[in-house]
Amino acid sequence: MNTTDTPRTDRWNTPERTALRETVRAFADREILPHVDRWEDEGRLPRDLHRAAGRLGLLGLGLPESVGGAGEMLDQLVVSEEAVLAGVPTGVLASLFTHTIALPALVADGREHLVRDYVRPALEGESICSLGITEPGAGSDVAGLRTRAVRDGHGWVLNGSKTFITSGCRADFVTVAARTSDTGHEGISLFVVERGTPGFTVTRALDKMGWHSSDTAELSLVDVRVPADRLVGEVDRGFYQIMDQFASERIGLSVQACAVARRCVDLSLEWVREREAFGGPLARRQVLRHRLVEMHRRTEVATAYVRGIAERLQDGEPLIAEVAMAKNTATEAMDRVVDDAVQLYGGMGFMRGTEVERHYRDARVFSIGGGTYEIMNEVIAKFLPLR
Repeated sequence: MNTTDTPRTDRWNTPERTALRETVRAFADREILPHVDRWEDEGRLPRDLHRAAGRLGLLGLGLPESVGGAGEMLDQLVVSEEAVLAGVPTGVLASLFTHTIALPALVADGREHLVRDYVRPALEGESICSLGITEPGAGSDVAGLRTRAVRDGHGWVLNGSKTFITSGCRADFVTVAARTSDTGHEGISLFVVERGTPGFTVTRALDKMGWHSSDTAELSLVDVRVPADRLVGEVDRGFYQIMDQFASERIGLSVQACAVARRCVDLSLEWVREREAFGGPLARRQVLRHRLVEMHRRTEVATAYVRGIAERLQDGEPLIAEVAMAKNTATEAMDRVVDDAVQLYGGMGFMRGTEVERHYRDARVFSIGGGTYEIMNEVIAKFLPLR
């Protein structure tokens, strides 16, 4: 048989992943959607939500069975995609799944005490974790961080500050990046710092344009003593540990961005079918139909590219420029689509409490977090024959 006649396998909708999507929908309907408005006002998620997700096994997807995980990276991406399509705010996902950026270095280290004390409790939803990299003076420049860790007897003493730390207000432990020697990207190491450690404090909760249900903190470390066994991996290898997880973080954001775009297309289609003006439904107006076509087209093209890159990542390809292109493609499409959705909704799109208004605010962080749009372009430029 000619291979072109063989149906292409849809890895995003296998029977197992279809069942997973149904589980996510039920979880969203039961545990999240009835409470979204309250969480947006309170600025944080309840711990019980983590426990509920842990009981369903949603927190361990994409991580090895040896640490309490299950499935593949694509399973974790399906969970976040389906949650957004069900109407879950991306701010909820940011805080519920912060462990996906805080734990990979601990998992890669693999030492029994790190897995027992930190990884497994986080995957069970019994503890909350954060990743502490960004600093007030460094922003996206990981190599420019100034928090220092100095050897002291059998441990380390950390001094510095962190900002924009997702789930930082509620975290039981933070995977902190600190400078241990040299300058630039060399000489950075990762440490586990527990809440309640003397000198380690949340200096303030940060107010944000969007992601209101996700707590974001500024952290201070003053003479924080950390035992030697809380060093994650090898000394001075932190930069590479951080870089290793950027691809999965960026593709995760890309998948969510495409899902936000799709959700806004669906909401807009429903709106123009039901909303009447000038003697008939808005859907009869050619100019609005064409706007919806453009929204749909941008979403479909971005989704196809992002999914393709995600599948190749799952298969082990070392993709750097492609992931950066996926992130910029997805966020660019989402930004245009959420703007168009608000326009189609008119005055209602400007009202707090309308879902497209929330997506409009929440979407803005996607081309900043995980590496800005401009940094992604610089990453891509390195792979072009410019010299």
